[in-house]
Amino acid sequence: MTERREVSVPQLYASAADALADVLADGITIAVGGFGLSGNPHDLIEAVRDSGVRGLTIVSNNMGVDGKGLGLLLENRQVRKVIASYVGENKLFAQQYLDGELEVEFAPQGTLAERMRAGGAGIPAFYTATGVGTPVAEGKPHAEFEGRTYVRERGIVADLALVHAYTADRAGNLVYRRTSRNFNPLAATCGRVSVAETEILREDFVDPDLVITPGVFVDRLVVARERAKDIEKLTVRAR
Repeated sequence: MTERREVSVPQLYASAADALADVLADGITIAVGGFGLSGNPHDLIEAVRDSGVRGLTIVSNNMGVDGKGLGLLLENRQVRKVIASYVGENKLFAQQYLDGELEVEFAPQGTLAERMRAGGAGIPAFYTATGVGTPVAEGKPHAEFEGRTYVRERGIVADLALVHAYTADRAGNLVYRRTSRNFNPLAATCGRVSVAETEILREDFVDPDLVITPGVFVDRLVVARERAKDIEKLTVRAR
């Protein structure tokens, strides 16, 4: 007889603050989805800000812009270290770095994506040729394979992952919309606890062929509040 097993489903919370209340603490590492301001888990970021936790390490493609996205945590002086690939849109970020308030670990964008993917897949480290001979490879182990030099990069496992999805079902299966399908799937897998906010929560199941992040990676769900979606740089053509 085949043994029956209970399948765990993510818990649905009434608000982002409720979803994070017992997992936030000073000094933890948080992986955050988003690309510029696209796909940012704004409700969850604001809940982190309002909690007042300090000394955070943030793993994200970028730190948003001044006053928006992860820039809110910089304004509140809650971030100790940033692991990112691009931070050029945030003046406060640059100022805190130059003033010695903020530690920065840069990673090439593809390397950062693979570090997060590797962490979620249980891979502790991998070798890549990207960055060899540049400052991002300094102090890291190197090895030669078939006559080419590679640098060893560590997989990233965060204490907490914050994710924004367009659609989710109650089993935690996630679907992302367009550009927001960037670092969100990677962040979802590399968190010890993964919390997803979703614009649409379906009562039925997402078509398996459309699932991008399987629910097995999602621990908690919250329905995102409706809000205007910010555009990092609005460019229009003259009429």
